[in-house]
Amino acid sequence: MTRQYWVLIHRWAGLIMTGFLIVVSLTGSLLAFYPELERLINPQFYSRQTTGDKLDLATLAEQAEQQVPGIRVESVTLEANQGATLIGVSPRVPGSDPGFNNLFVDPYTGNILDRRQFGAISDGWINFMSFVYQLHYALALGKFGIWVLGICALIWTIDCFIGFYLSLPQRRKSAPSVNTATSTAKISDWWRRWQPAWKIRWQSSKYKLNFDLHRASGLWLWPVLFIFAWSSVYMNLWDTIYTWTTRAVFDYKAPWTELPRLDGISQEPHLNWRQAQAAGRYWMERQARLHHFEVYRPVALRLDHERNVYQYTVRSSHDIQDRRGTTRIFFDADTGAFKLLLLPSGQYDGNTVTSWLYALHMGNVFGLPWRIFVCIIGLIIVMLSVTGIIIWSKKRHVQKSKNVTWEYLRTQKLAALRSALDSHRK
Repeated sequence: MTRQYWVLIHRWAGLIMTGFLIVVSLTGSLLAFYPELERLINPQFYSRQTTGDKLDLATLAEQAEQQVPGIRVESVTLEANQGATLIGVSPRVPGSDPGFNNLFVDPYTGNILDRRQFGAISDGWINFMSFVYQLHYALALGKFGIWVLGICALIWTIDCFIGFYLSLPQRRKSAPSVNTATSTAKISDWWRRWQPAWKIRWQSSKYKLNFDLHRASGLWLWPVLFIFAWSSVYMNLWDTIYTWTTRAVFDYKAPWTELPRLDGISQEPHLNWRQAQAAGRYWMERQARLHHFEVYRPVALRLDHERNVYQYTVRSSHDIQDRRGTTRIFFDADTGAFKLLLLPSGQYDGNTVTSWLYALHMGNVFGLPWRIFVCIIGLIIVMLSVTGIIIWSKKRHVQKSKNVTWEYLRTQKLAALRSALDSHRK
């Protein structure tokens, strides 16, 4: 395939992605500071008490169902959004609508602090950050938006390689002195011709400046851009493209690869929250001894109706994230039988890679400096999108001018030819 072919693919891929990338990049810059912004906007979500013993997961679930009749607890998370205790709920009677799916509770007393319908911007500022989150991963369009952004992320990932290829110096058509030179001389000449792609001509014309910003920024930040592109594929196409690709290269296991979905969705499991918590603790302690890791604290307990399993999550010595934890075990929601252990690192190499992709994307490693960097990267991606549009618009304008000029010359030649023929006839 010729270079011009790849230029066309890069151009059209960029045009397709531009609007989506601008939305997800701007929202991503905000989400880098999601915990701080959520606490600033919704201080009522957080307990004023900071010392003492917190209630266990089962007690929080039981008290929530007692305080709010008509709801069924689906999950309890102790460390959501930098300290908030979040309970996910659904209506106990199918078809009814309580008007909310999140409960925020005091982890020390179990009292309900607030409630909300996640992402419902019509409810006002209480849902601003959750709406930003939904825009970021699904354009606030549900499953359709998830697939749209997933496909966009896949195009972005492929386009990362195309853009890198187009930055490379073109092969010389004929250069005898170079062809007969030593390998060292060839490499030196090749690098000399590639160096301009890494530089920005700040004092040049607006078009050249835009072109340099687009090309040089993409080169310098290529590894980071690829990480965010491929991790976006994981976020949206986790059970299809990402799983197929990762399992082709690494040993990778996930709930959707190891635990089959049921024919129908289970309603009430045989194990209640108290029994599920006891089973979770038992299996986690047993697996910790078998796999030689240390359990620091519980993080969450969740019921997966589609697979009829409980998921018990803790923070352990295998976690790499700054906050929360992703060390998980899964067990049968009816019998308590052990199903699966997933460690964030050190167990399966595919899971370790995935944990790092997720943590880097979410700004949940390397502390505040990385989160600031993630915020800046979001703005840079917006810049890359805008400069790409400017470059395309300029080239399109030039091409149109050439077409107009050619059409004018063709018209003039035809007119002259007709005039000559008329004169000859006379």
